[in-house]
Amino acid sequence: MNLLDIIEMSFKNLWRRKTRTFLTVLGVIIGTASIVVMVSIGIGMDESFKKEMENMGSLNIIEVNTYGGMDEGQMTGPNKKPVLDDKALATFSNIPGVEAVTPLMHTSLKFVSGKYVAYGSVIGIDVKAMEAFDFKVSEGRLPIKSDTNVVVFGSYIPQQFRNPKLSYYGGDDSKPPVDVLRDRMSMTFDMEYGERRQPGAGGEPNKKAPKLYKVKCIGVLEQSNDEKDYSAYMDIEQLKKLIQADSRNQRGQQNGGNRGGGGFSDIQQGYEMAKVKVKNINDVDNVQKQIKEMGFGTYSLADIRESMQKTSQTVQMVLGAIGAVSLLVASLGITNTMVMSIYERTREIGVMKVLGCELSNIRSIFLLEAGAIGFLGGVAGMGLSYGASGILNYFASRSENMGMFMPIGDGMRISVIPPWLALSSIVFAMVIGLVSGLYPARRAMKLSALEAIKTE
Repeated sequence: MNLLDIIEMSFKNLWRRKTRTFLTVLGVIIGTASIVVMVSIGIGMDESFKKEMENMGSLNIIEVNTYGGMDEGQMTGPNKKPVLDDKALATFSNIPGVEAVTPLMHTSLKFVSGKYVAYGSVIGIDVKAMEAFDFKVSEGRLPIKSDTNVVVFGSYIPQQFRNPKLSYYGGDDSKPPVDVLRDRMSMTFDMEYGERRQPGAGGEPNKKAPKLYKVKCIGVLEQSNDEKDYSAYMDIEQLKKLIQADSRNQRGQQNGGNRGGGGFSDIQQGYEMAKVKVKNINDVDNVQKQIKEMGFGTYSLADIRESMQKTSQTVQMVLGAIGAVSLLVASLGITNTMVMSIYERTREIGVMKVLGCELSNIRSIFLLEAGAIGFLGGVAGMGLSYGASGILNYFASRSENMGMFMPIGDGMRISVIPPWLALSSIVFAMVIGLVSGLYPARRAMKLSALEAIKTE
């Protein structure tokens, strides 16, 4: 028998017993759909967690500080605490896989434009690294090293300007009273500047008038839903000079609780914090480990991602195992169908043997029938899986209670079927069919030709 004869005979046998074939294929369809949908829910959960983390910030950025990397016993001796200075930053830059490094310095300033004022958290940063750290402007431009006394506002800062003598904040939806890119602007470390004084309240004796520093806003950042929206950014070297100038201006006076910024001595002890951008997300753990070994504290969203991935993998394994039970039952159905086919075709098998049909041809017929059942069930099961996945996503996007179990936002899906899952499920169903047909095929090969012919 040639290959075409084997294929023709196999499909004729399946078509001759349409009802039994249909019910067996239906079992494979249900089993395939069950395992695919279950695994797709786990994949959807994993993708939802990833998108949620991306909204929290970049997965490639590591925050470095000086207070989280050493045990208490290591910090008791003198000079044991590491210093986050330019030398340390240069060491970070030389770690394989690191794309960019920037120091950070935080202070509080009050911005003044005419009669309007706004409180602002000002962060000093290496402006050359801003683009690498995903800073993007909706208006204006990012600062460059040659700029002097310029600042970039977060998306919410323009709405914070107010007239302190009339009302408080105008609200996020109101039109900003100040055109931050065009109006003249200055800033001060005095948090009481421009505020209405309470009747009878006297000022501090011999207190110098607060100094105003001219500044120009050259850009407004795109909304990012994190601290960037509420912060102002400027070159860290210029921010150092401002803090030093304010420290000299107020030296000899008692510092009040209403002043922002840090003193001159703060700068001499290194930077408060630094950020490290890693090129490949897969290298984040290795870079973070090397920085920790230097004695620094580190934090990145990769810490959360790792625990989420473990949880997601466990969920996928559990859901996949539940779905696999249905496919196991379907494989038993294939075996049962093929065994029953042997009983019904015993005489036919005997005639084939007497006529000189090779045992390998008989085996091929049964394996092809079993494989065809698995393949047809796998393909139809994938179609059912896509339909079930679409229904799940439709109702999940409209369910208010779904967020209690997993983050579902705009564009997020509870069930995701990637191409590799679709293809592998069809192949897996076909393999299950072939494995299920091995026993019936071997049994058909072992039948005695004479005994088979005698069977009615």
